Amino acid sequence: MTASPAIPAIPRSAVVTALSLIVGGMAVIFDSTIVSIALKTLATDLDVPVGTIQWVSTAYLLALGVTIPVVGWAQARVGGKRLWMIALVIFLVASIACSLAWNAASLIAFRVVQGIGGGILMPLMATLAIQQVPRGAAFGRLMAMVSLPAALGPILGPTIGGIILHWLDWRWMFWVNVPFCLLGLLLAWRFVPRDAPTGRSRLDLVGLLLASPGIVGILYGMSQVGAEGGFSRLDVWLPAVGGVVLLALFAWWAGRRPGTALIDVRLLRRRPVASSAVVMFLSGAALYGAMLLLPLFFQILHGVDVLTAGLLMIPQGVGALLSRTIAGRLTDTIGARIVAIGGFAVMGLATVPFALADASTSLWWLMAVLLVRGLGTGAVMIPVMAVAFVGLDRDDVPHASLITRLAQQLGGAFGTALLAVILQSAIGSHTSLTDLSQGFDTAFWWAVGFTVVAIGVCVVLPSRPRPPLAEPRAESAEVSPRPVRR
Repeated sequence: MTASPAIPAIPRSAVVTALSLIVGGMAVIFDSTIVSIALKTLATDLDVPVGTIQWVSTAYLLALGVTIPVVGWAQARVGGKRLWMIALVIFLVASIACSLAWNAASLIAFRVVQGIGGGILMPLMATLAIQQVPRGAAFGRLMAMVSLPAALGPILGPTIGGIILHWLDWRWMFWVNVPFCLLGLLLAWRFVPRDAPTGRSRLDLVGLLLASPGIVGILYGMSQVGAEGGFSRLDVWLPAVGGVVLLALFAWWAGRRPGTALIDVRLLRRRPVASSAVVMFLSGAALYGAMLLLPLFFQILHGVDVLTAGLLMIPQGVGALLSRTIAGRLTDTIGARIVAIGGFAVMGLATVPFALADASTSLWWLMAVLLVRGLGTGAVMIPVMAVAFVGLDRDDVPHASLITRLAQQLGGAFGTALLAVILQSAIGSHTSLTDLSQGFDTAFWWAVGFTVVAIGVCVVLPSRPRPPLAEPRAESAEVSPRPVRR
């Protein structure tokens, strides 16, 4: 593989590190997407209402939101490699515990522990990979590898879940995580370079008490939108508005404490970081919102079962795989702006046929459209993630990773909630196929709208890759402790 002469090649050690991290990351992504389609089965087997078992997903999501803000501090405190392995052990133990759960309460409790492990692993994966390359290096190809679990999880997870629920007991959903965690631990121990703590040991407690409840409030409010009443419900708008206020206060607090804040919000003054965060929010809304609609579309309008709906999603995963490598290369050569706009355009155009489809539309045609849509979704995430890290110092990388990860998480929650309300409002109490089809048409047009807005925001992304520095950073994987940032 020959790199562009203007951009340093990715060090081989960084490639090995990224591939080692991907294995552990797959466990987290597959777990969350597999469980999402099993709620009805869990409610039946554990003999509880669907409203109760919904907390299997909600509790995990909230634990994720509480944990993500402290990852940067924890990495500075114990070192990235050690923190990664600790989080993998937490996720492994929690997965086994979930498979042994004896009732709904115990399963929900173990899912909280899983969420803590997952909340550490996801932002840390990008951080550890990016910190292995010099400033000015080709981040696009690296992001094509690092973001693979996030792209394939929502696509392949429902397929794997459908297969398990069709032939096996629900407990096997959690045993799927075990080999990923064990192999991930082995690869991390062997190939992820050890990094020393930076010496920043004080926890920004005020920032934590503002950021974590703020994120949880928004995520919880969005998770309740699907119930009757939508956004007008008190348990939706009150926690969501409270969460926004708390995050605004956190931004004010963190801006006054440079170097010691839980998340360095000053990075949002950099156009690449700010524009990446906004586009990540919109891409999360478009990707995860549509992932809510697509399986329901196949199950309700075409009358297929969960397993078949999962299998019908495979072409989108294939498309994402096919586009990732070329999207990474193009990001490194022509810049993030053009690649992101092209990816969103393909994604939006390939969503239009679903907005025009009905119960009589050929499944083969829709699968072909999903293949094209996968090409777009696979291309979108890479340039948007890569551009946020260009030109950052090593100590700033964890903060940029947290900002973009939180933006995607909040965007996904918002998009899923909004499309759920739109679908529910459009369908109402109608049961005829014509009415149901019109309801899905409306929701899919909104999904297309997300991509159109995202294209508009992508215009402010950097147009060309930044030229490399004359002297690449001399930092190796074994770094010496750095002084506390003031």
